[in-house]
Amino acid sequence: MSTESQPEPSRTRLVESAKRFGVQLDEAEVSRWIQAVATTPDGDDIVMDQETGVFGHKVSMLDFSPADLARWREVGKIVEFEDTPGVVETALALSGSAAQSKIQTYPGDCDYFERVNIIAPTRQEACQIFSKLMRDKALDFLTGPNYQLIEVKFGSYPQAVVRDEYHLRADTPMTWLPDEIVAGRIEAADLQGQPVVIQWDDVAQDPGWCKLDWLIADPARGQLANASNMLDVTWEAPDGSITPLDGYLDGYFQEVYLDEASAPIFNKLVKEISPDKLDEYVAQLESEVKKHITGGDPNYGKAAKRMYNIFRLNGQYEEAAFLRELFDGPAALLYQVHALMKTVEEAAQKASVFSIDNILDQTDELILSVIDVLEGDGEVEIVRHLLKMYRSLSRQEEGEPLAPQVEAAQAEVLNIVNNFFYEKMTANPSLKTYIGQF
Repeated sequence: MSTESQPEPSRTRLVESAKRFGVQLDEAEVSRWIQAVATTPDGDDIVMDQETGVFGHKVSMLDFSPADLARWREVGKIVEFEDTPGVVETALALSGSAAQSKIQTYPGDCDYFERVNIIAPTRQEACQIFSKLMRDKALDFLTGPNYQLIEVKFGSYPQAVVRDEYHLRADTPMTWLPDEIVAGRIEAADLQGQPVVIQWDDVAQDPGWCKLDWLIADPARGQLANASNMLDVTWEAPDGSITPLDGYLDGYFQEVYLDEASAPIFNKLVKEISPDKLDEYVAQLESEVKKHITGGDPNYGKAAKRMYNIFRLNGQYEEAAFLRELFDGPAALLYQVHALMKTVEEAAQKASVFSIDNILDQTDELILSVIDVLEGDGEVEIVRHLLKMYRSLSRQEEGEPLAPQVEAAQAEVLNIVNNFFYEKMTANPSLKTYIGQF
């Protein structure tokens, strides 16, 4: 796949299209972005901002704003892993909407991605080092004045089990809750109902998909947020060869790395990435688009984000520019409302660090944001559901499940979000044709 310079698409057609479909368009910014992305020179595709020290793929860097860099680095102190000279090398990056702060005025979560390279004589020793590193990180950052660990993905089930009434196949990624991490084991049952105990060390040699999730009180914005760190863990052998511990070395097409000091480890690892990785990455995104459009729980907002990344990488700049504007307009607040409702629910059910007053304050801010940004029937409908959520939360007893009104409010807001993105995307002929293939 090529991202070579291409002729600029018609600005007039794009502007007229946006006006016709009711999309607010910053013509100067769209023109600047298309010109920049379409004329990015070939050669090294990694760009570093000399003033801030952040770096990443040349297309990703066009969408990153350093305005909130201090905030991202502050939250990064909670989620990041530390280097151990000669043993552990790391490179922390923003990913998802957090890495697109120039266009996503209302980002959802604080998503991070970290490369963790373990230098060891054998793969077995590398896995042992990483297993201890992972558990120590979780234990050291279980809870603090402004954060609480919610769950960790580590290892895969060695056999089919039943856990909390869920049937989980062998090789399914394991989710560890804080008390299970402390105990170092998960208790479940086999398919015949017999007890099964899986120790942390039992799965250390096949760590699989690794991710940590926290709830935090965002120090800069004064609001609750989800913060996650997805890891790409590699073993560096004595001969210098690099082996991904999960069998897959991730690409670098949507990350923005936060510290220029991590450039050497980044450069060492990306040399191992296949030349076909961009095509594989786009194919993976297309698979996710299909899932979010045709799955049991459609989410056109998530589909639109992935479509934007597809189009900006494969040279469909006019379609990318149209989607780009959807996330920069006031109606994009809808997407954040749904994400923050989920955060509020998790804080009420899973966290002890945040008082009910903290959670109600967050709901207050949601309501005020909707009133400030939206207008008309959409505003009334969302505020009505948020008020239902507020009333339910205000009656919440510690340890009790949330009232069903909260889940109903989330479903209604997601429906409004879906309708917005579906209406805008299917009104655009190119996007309608693309969606129609799934």
